[in-house]
Amino acid sequence: MDPLAMQPMLLVLPALLLDRLLGEPRFWHPLVGFGHLAAWVERRVYGGEGASGAARRLRGVAALGLAVAPPLVLLILVLAVSPPVVGALIGVVSLYLAIGGRSLLEHGDAVAVALAAGDLPLARRRVGYLVSRETAALDATGVAKATVESLLENGCDALFGALFWFSLLGAPGALLYRLVNTLDAMWGYRNDRYHAFGWAAARLDDLLNWIPARLTAVTYLLAGRSRGAWEGWRRCPPRKSPNATLVMAVGAGALGVELGGAAVYHGELRQNPRLGFGGEAGVGDIPRAIALLRRGSYLWGGVATGVGWYWSM
Repeated sequence: MDPLAMQPMLLVLPALLLDRLLGEPRFWHPLVGFGHLAAWVERRVYGGEGASGAARRLRGVAALGLAVAPPLVLLILVLAVSPPVVGALIGVVSLYLAIGGRSLLEHGDAVAVALAAGDLPLARRRVGYLVSRETAALDATGVAKATVESLLENGCDALFGALFWFSLLGAPGALLYRLVNTLDAMWGYRNDRYHAFGWAAARLDDLLNWIPARLTAVTYLLAGRSRGAWEGWRRCPPRKSPNATLVMAVGAGALGVELGGAAVYHGELRQNPRLGFGGEAGVGDIPRAIALLRRGSYLWGGVATGVGWYWSM
């Protein structure tokens, strides 16, 4: 069998290496352009303030389709007319642009550096790039805990989820996953404006993340303290989020720390469930979370390459 016939699996490792070497594009990222497209669609589809919740949901479904379909169809058409080598190159670049592993770890490291230097205002500002909670009143422990939580959760969103859908469906799968994930970040809020309009994007994101979240949990179990990770999985409380809570619970167990608790989102105090066990995460646990994600990416790259070559023989 032509190895290119198994290109989704075989191209995972090159894309991971490209991300490790280059990180995200520094001048312009295609997802920024997609964000502008999504904002344009929202302005034209959202409708007047008097619309019912059902009508707003239908408009949200339409907006989701109008935003995602054009880039996805364009990529499929380009791949259909491309020779195998060009298609492979497109696949590598597409997956490289869909993941943000190095960028995520750099953001986490920047918080750790600021905390280690005793610059709490800078650490609060830098963790604000990672989380949606309010950071102005966080102490050093709160900043460290928020950083570890974000690293673990975004290990799925920014890395392993895209790797899964690329391995399964190639570049279109990774693109679909990343675009829906971006729309969920833009529209998936439970506030007056987006509770109904963003419903479709949020539910589709939950669906696309269901398997990747559990594979991410398995990754943390294999790449971290396995007994602690399994205990974190076993103790994981009933959850509103079908994916993120499990990922953080297993990651916390793999690190031997406790996450969750009270946090302020958009002026509202929210009591999140306690996850994992042990002492609260501190500044020293941020590098440990970064190392866990790195080991997980090596594991995914190695397994994908091995499976790809086996199936192509």
